[in-house]
Amino acid sequence: MQPNLEPDAHRATRQFGFGTQIRKSPYFDATVRWGATGFSVYNHMYIPRDFGDPVANFWNLVNAATLSDVSVERQVEITGPDAARFTQLLTPRNLSQCAVGQCKYVLITNADGGILNDPVLLRLGENHFWLSLADSDILLWAQGVAVNCGMDVEIREPDVSPLQLQGPNSGKIMQDLFGESIGELGYYWLDEFELDGIPLIVSRTGWSSELGYELYLRDGTRGDELWERIMAAGKPHGLVPGHTSSIRRIEAGMLSYHSDMDIDTNPFELGLGRLVDLDMEADYIGKSALSRIAREGVSRLQVGLEIDGDPFAGPNNEFWPISVFGQRIGQVTSAIYSPRLEANIALAMVQIDNSSIDSRVEVVTPDGSRNARIVPKPFYDPRKNLAKS
Repeated sequence: MQPNLEPDAHRATRQFGFGTQIRKSPYFDATVRWGATGFSVYNHMYIPRDFGDPVANFWNLVNAATLSDVSVERQVEITGPDAARFTQLLTPRNLSQCAVGQCKYVLITNADGGILNDPVLLRLGENHFWLSLADSDILLWAQGVAVNCGMDVEIREPDVSPLQLQGPNSGKIMQDLFGESIGELGYYWLDEFELDGIPLIVSRTGWSSELGYELYLRDGTRGDELWERIMAAGKPHGLVPGHTSSIRRIEAGMLSYHSDMDIDTNPFELGLGRLVDLDMEADYIGKSALSRIAREGVSRLQVGLEIDGDPFAGPNNEFWPISVFGQRIGQVTSAIYSPRLEANIALAMVQIDNSSIDSRVEVVTPDGSRNARIVPKPFYDPRKNLAKS
């Protein structure tokens, strides 16, 4: 049965009430018209979490294309004469070779080396940066750091609202919208565009590990117009509205802040030492602590799991204990059933002595204990050939 691709005017009258302190995106009304039936809160904003069957959402993503409202990826804009130096102060990733027009996945760390956020950094100019955030208040952190750092910078949140167009047909849709030259945009690069006079930054990024683009709207008054324009262009290519897929992101080993990491997690525990440069001349917050952790080693490590038993009905809503011979050794942080892999897969944090591939462990789920095996991650397309294609 084909999904209904037309908006439902009656849905626009539904009420989603978290109060005025929770912000709606410029695409909120459009997502309701097009079938969003459930929302949660992320970065103090509504985010659509339900467009029907999550398995159908997954197959739409990997077989054709989905359009998702990800305005919750709020931007921290850093400008001013010292913007480049200040941005480096926030992250242990070496940005010295980050060119104008390039994007980088970075970590924001505190003085103890704990992770505060894992945004995508976009460099729009020599001294013009955006941090496209995961779920934590980095605008306040950056403004606080700026107060006492002695650098000439301005830190603010701009009028920017991203959409994600993801899936193998996303390139065809983008060509129909912007012309064939959009195909020259490289993986993790950005450029400035206009679509029917709508100002945009477009990047080859996204939270799916599929071929995809993020369209950063720079005028919040035109959100409804942009959404409808993309959906119309995408109709011949099977585009449907959707939400970020837990199935696909766990298959890809993509991390979710507050689930797979938090302020008490350091990069080395996640296997992300490549994002920490301990030898560069530039200083950054947490450098001393991260140097110490690198010398001493870590006591726990993130691993992949395949968990036996019937398919999970949905993602985990709590951290499931992991044990060996009755002794707790860690916890599952993100779990889901992958219909493509026909397996229950999970990301987990375990004691390093119990982190070897093929080790057997026991996971306590709400349905009872299950046997599991530690496996390599990511679970699918580990070289990201799909996203880079």
